[in-house]
This record gives sequence, C-alpha cells and structure tokens, in this order.
Amino acid sequence: MLPIETDEQLMTAVREGDTHALGVLFDRHHAALYRYFFRLSGSPAASEDLTQDLFLRLLRKSSTWDASSRFTSWMYRIAHNSFIDAARRGKWETEMPEHQEFIAVATHSLERDQEHELLRRAMLALPPDKRELLVLSRYQGMKYEQIGELLGVETNTVKVRVFRALGQLREIYMKMSAAPVLEGGTR
Repeated sequence: MLPIETDEQLMTAVREGDTHALGVLFDRHHAALYRYFFRLSGSPAASEDLTQDLFLRLLRKSSTWDASSRFTSWMYRIAHNSFIDAARRGKWETEMPEHQEFIAVATHSLERDQEHELLRRAMLALPPDKRELLVLSRYQGMKYEQIGELLGVETNTVKVRVFRALGQLREIYMKMSAAPVLEGGTR
C-alpha cells in the first residue's frame, strides 16, 4: 500500500472511515485555521473553539467530500460557514480587551507595537465579510481564484472586493491613528 501523503488522499481516507487520517489533517492545518479564526474574531477562546469545531464538521461532512476538488478550498469553505454561523450567534465580541495580551513580542519597539495593535483594531472594526477577505488573501496566502471558489464568485469580483476592503481598512486605520491618545497609552 502506498503511503497517504496529500490532503486530498487523507480526506478520502477520512471519508472511508479512517479517523487517524483526520488527526494528520489536524496536525497539518490546525495552526493556520486557528490564526484564520483569530484574525477574524480577535478572541483566542473563540478561535480555539471554532478550530476544534471545524474538525468535527469535517468528520461529519466527510461524505460530501469531492476527491476531485482541492481539500484546502473545501476546508476553508466549511471554516467560512462556521465563522458566519458563530458571528450570527454573537459567539464573541470583537472589542479590544483591557489588557495588552495581543501586543507583538516585547523586543519590538513601542512604536512598532502600537502600529501593530492599531492595525489589529482596525481589522476588527471592518465588517466580517471584508475582514475575512483580507485574512484569506493576506494572512492565509490564498490566491484570488481559491477565494472566488470558496465564496462562489468570479476571480475579478474577489480582486475588487479585496481592493475595496483594503481601502476601507486604510480609512479606518487613518481615523484611529488620528484619534487623540488617552491616558494610559490607549486611543
């Protein structure tokens, strides 16, 4: 028997009842999915819950897996739906927590940390659909064609939406960066 190596082969094995193959897929993709959900929700707890829930959904939906399609596109389609479901239920708040647990590594300069935090807050201020486009394209490294397949739209539509989302992010960022700094260093 040939070793199972590709995600597509692993998912086919899951569909055939091999739960060990799901564990391999989990090992390969859980960190990227956690980052995806974290960048969308801003909540470590919600991100962990959504990541765990996603792999249960993959198992439950394994019979719908089409081996001729790309596994990551199918996985992110389910992740997208999970995020939308959770957002509709108000599963988390995207407000800035009081403590600075999300600031970049302490060795960075304070200025860089503040810019990073401001960008994170600006991302969380975007509508969820625009935030997701930027997360998929910029942080998850998905190509516009893959995003189009995931969302069921043309590639050019994705390009336009990403361009508009970047424009809105820039606008939000500029407004936040122009806001006066309050005592304690927050805006």
